[in-house]
Amino acid sequence: MIEIEALEFHYPQGEFHLSIPHMSVAQGEKVAVIGPSGSGKTTLLNLIAGINRPQQGAVTVADQIVSSCSDARRRDFRISNIGFVFQDFELLDYLNVLDNILHPYRITRALKLTQQVQQRAIDLANGLGIGDKLKRFSGELSQGEKQRAAICRALLPQPQLILADEATGNLDPRNKGRILDLLFENVESHGASLLAVTHDHELLPRFDRVIDFLDFRTEAAA
Repeated sequence: MIEIEALEFHYPQGEFHLSIPHMSVAQGEKVAVIGPSGSGKTTLLNLIAGINRPQQGAVTVADQIVSSCSDARRRDFRISNIGFVFQDFELLDYLNVLDNILHPYRITRALKLTQQVQQRAIDLANGLGIGDKLKRFSGELSQGEKQRAAICRALLPQPQLILADEATGNLDPRNKGRILDLLFENVESHGASLLAVTHDHELLPRFDRVIDFLDFRTEAAA
């Protein structure tokens, strides 16, 4: 599902530099990513999603070399194939919860908004306990409710790949398990893959594998 080779990335300003000789995630695999703050975990997700492009190397997702695509192609591919749960939610203040969940379907022709899709959005919201918040605006939600709305939006297109950046970071223990159950259920039911950045080491035993960013630093030093 994901293949990264000889990746080198740095921002135009600053000293940050990300170097990944090789990394892969198999189809259907559930992988957690851990590491110190500032080590590049969120940057990695942005590179996989095609939000950023590396200066060197290749990022391939579902046989598509994302790092070589145009901006428009990367955007359409991301919306159609990747469900991204952003750490800061990326909800739009002027839309209610339901319209935020449905938003990917309204910004690209790659997805078609149907009654079935709208019902799936409602079902996802109910499953995450925010079904009674669909007409509210994001400013009226708690941090945990915003997070659940963002997760619903990411899962709605039934993507091949789910990227989750601290998807359980603002949730209480009961809802953490609930969210993880839903993510795993969607991965397993659609044969998707999950790559999740987390600082919550209590969750790690539930994943198939853990990638530690400290290993990349060791490889780079070698």
